[in-house]
Amino acid sequence: MTKWRPDPSQLRRPAYLSLAEQIANAIMDGKLSDGVQLPPHRKLADDLHLSVQTVSRAYDELIRRGLISGEIGRGSFVQTRPREPEPPYLPERLGEVIDLSILKPVCEQIHLERLRQAFGWLSENLPSSSALSFRPNMVFPRHRAVATEWLARCGLEVSPLNVSVTNGATSGMTVALMSVAPPGSTVATEAISHHTLVPLSTYLGLHLEGLAIDEEGMIPEALDEACRKGPIRAIFLQPSVINPMAALMSAARRQALADVAAKHDIAIIENDILGPMVEGRAPPMAAFAPERTLYVTSFTKITVPGLRIGYLTAPDRYVAAVANRHLVSNWMATPAMAEIATRWVSDGTAMELVNWQRRALSSRHAIAAEMLAGLSYRAHPQSLHVWLPLSGNHTEDGFVSQARLRGVAIAPGKAFHTADQGWTPAVRISLGSTTESELRTGLGIVASLAQGNPEELLLAI
Repeated sequence: MTKWRPDPSQLRRPAYLSLAEQIANAIMDGKLSDGVQLPPHRKLADDLHLSVQTVSRAYDELIRRGLISGEIGRGSFVQTRPREPEPPYLPERLGEVIDLSILKPVCEQIHLERLRQAFGWLSENLPSSSALSFRPNMVFPRHRAVATEWLARCGLEVSPLNVSVTNGATSGMTVALMSVAPPGSTVATEAISHHTLVPLSTYLGLHLEGLAIDEEGMIPEALDEACRKGPIRAIFLQPSVINPMAALMSAARRQALADVAAKHDIAIIENDILGPMVEGRAPPMAAFAPERTLYVTSFTKITVPGLRIGYLTAPDRYVAAVANRHLVSNWMATPAMAEIATRWVSDGTAMELVNWQRRALSSRHAIAAEMLAGLSYRAHPQSLHVWLPLSGNHTEDGFVSQARLRGVAIAPGKAFHTADQGWTPAVRISLGSTTESELRTGLGIVASLAQGNPEELLLAI
């Protein structure tokens, strides 16, 4: 049991978060070493004149950050050894926190109504194959055919035979990586990329190499140089706004990257989950390099979060590999969700919700422009977020912690970095994860922090 104790005079509301920060700082400063047992919840609560619930929430927050571990029957222990990557978003939405950390679409009553209507329709029209079959080929041929209509809206002309229905983009990404890059091989991506790509590559036994980027994304010359230095099996790209910097890649840049990929005969994995919502975009990478691009899209972030379904298209050379990897990792997508997606594509509901989302984001971006006026940030009219570089002496961890202590959760930029150097501290701020009123308040707090000088808080009750 450690002799160090939190200082009750340094606590402020929300007390659980302030207490968690004190303990976290003590761990980082070496005052609490690995394996040290923390006081029991009730004893620490009595010592600090707090409720047991407050201490429990503080310990839960530290567990979430990977700084301590809780062992039933033994207690809570400091954990400073290497641990699983921490997600950039809050795993749970806490009532007193304005959560701008998780990337999600704007959602209102219309989304719940549309999904309830869809389930009502499904209760009367669910095909027996979707309820009773174990064989994907008995369930999905009709869905693949309708999927080509949606993919045409995304800018692709493909055969149903080249389409796999997946349980959303994460499933599609995983299957695509497994299909083109065997364990031990190298996959290249932008220096700032998808936050799940780093741990996913680790789990699949892949080496991930982050390449130099500019305002459009990956630089073709950087890819060419990386391919000449060593074997690259594939590149992972997010060229249309969904990337952390909300960048939109031009047609010329897409063609240049396609040319480099063809020169070195490497596969391309394209994550395009916003699909037709992004206006004025160039055709997908899959249109520039159809013979080597695996294209991932989904409905989750452009219609309603509960519709966890998507499409993965693959060129002929990878169709069999995709089918096999999808079978062993997912078996098949959830048929009931596929039925709803197919109906929504066919009856126009999907595009209705896409257009609604586009209008809602326009309002959110207007709020961001007002509240972040004077700050240099990156965004796109259809992006679900803004990317805010930090100036002066601000650090990501310090900035995110200061925001949390003021009741706002944002995502640190380090969660999206795939290269060890050459990046500027920044944070990602979601625009669709809460109400307009909370968004305005949260952005106001972020702006005040960004415009001020970083300074350690003097906490008081």
